[in-house]
Amino acid sequence: MSQAKLEKQDEDERFMREALELARRGAGTARPNPMVGAVIVMDGKAVGRGWHERCGQPHAEVNAFASARAAGVERFSGATLYVTLEPCCHTGRTPPCVDLVIASGVSRVVCAMEDPNPLVAGKGFKALKAAGIEVSVGVLERESRALNRAFVKHITTGLPFVILKSALSLDGKIATAQGESKWISCEESRAEVHRLRAECAAVMTGIGTVLADDPLLTARGEGAQPAQGARIVVDTNLRIALSSRIVATAREAPVIVAASSRAIEWADGATRAKLAALEAAGVRVMPIAERAGKVDLPALMRALGEDGIDSVLLEAGGTLAWGALEAGIVDRVRYYLAPTLIGGEGARGALGGKGAATLAAAPRLKNVETRTVGCDLAVEGDVCLPE
Repeated sequence: MSQAKLEKQDEDERFMREALELARRGAGTARPNPMVGAVIVMDGKAVGRGWHERCGQPHAEVNAFASARAAGVERFSGATLYVTLEPCCHTGRTPPCVDLVIASGVSRVVCAMEDPNPLVAGKGFKALKAAGIEVSVGVLERESRALNRAFVKHITTGLPFVILKSALSLDGKIATAQGESKWISCEESRAEVHRLRAECAAVMTGIGTVLADDPLLTARGEGAQPAQGARIVVDTNLRIALSSRIVATAREAPVIVAASSRAIEWADGATRAKLAALEAAGVRVMPIAERAGKVDLPALMRALGEDGIDSVLLEAGGTLAWGALEAGIVDRVRYYLAPTLIGGEGARGALGGKGAATLAAAPRLKNVETRTVGCDLAVEGDVCLPE
């Protein structure tokens, strides 16, 4: 590759990285839209920057051009637009961005990836090329896809992207034999989890965790986005207490109780009264088919996806965590390993259930990333199930 091409490639990657950093600012607020960032470059310098801040508000490209004009730039002939996702070419809550880009007079568009939305899916690029604009696609595509994992999965499959999160000791325990679990992870890890809760459309746990810990599952603390997703409790037989904190705050933040459709259909008088009380409290009870006497997790994911929930953070005890892995609904795992050793045969482990019978049958992680968070070690990766 010639020196000139290498320099152009380096420049493209440099400005695309800046666009990706801008896109990340929409975490938790842009959903269900993707996070998108844009940078306008003239003569090797960025003259306009923007990102999609909130669903229903202007897209990244619109904000980038507005930023450039506010800085005194009126003509964009010869400019390059860097954008992390293909400009939209359909009218949704906002006008199509591709028309704005064409009208601006930019000479080149560099994009990280094609929009997987069937309404776009390459049509934006075709329109740009038809207008005589040079188009380059695939610069930092892997990073762009990783940023919008939830959007890509939901728009292509209709299912939510599921992250299994747990805080555990180095020997794999999430609570002592006496049930103490607060706090295994450090303050920095807990703050990061609150931000992760805010970035996801829903936080899900099992009835065992609700009965044992009475959690709120809300996004709180400094740095947590104002967006609050749904809180989901997997509760096959409707054991949730009306006095639980989740039920008590159902009108402040949405609550879904996923229960067996059988238990609802064949409800006795006491159960019908409980259903009425839950509804009066603002809780939505979602009937889901059973599998092996428990809520069918793949069926639950289909129902949540149809409701527009594109991402789920699973914070659960060992039984539900393993059940989710076994059912194949988990896309990514994030563990916060604390420098603590708990031990004890009665201490709760991060994963329960029957477990893998052989190492060959055990789920593995790929694309593994590790980093320190306070005194903890965060380990995460994509789930790879055995064939």
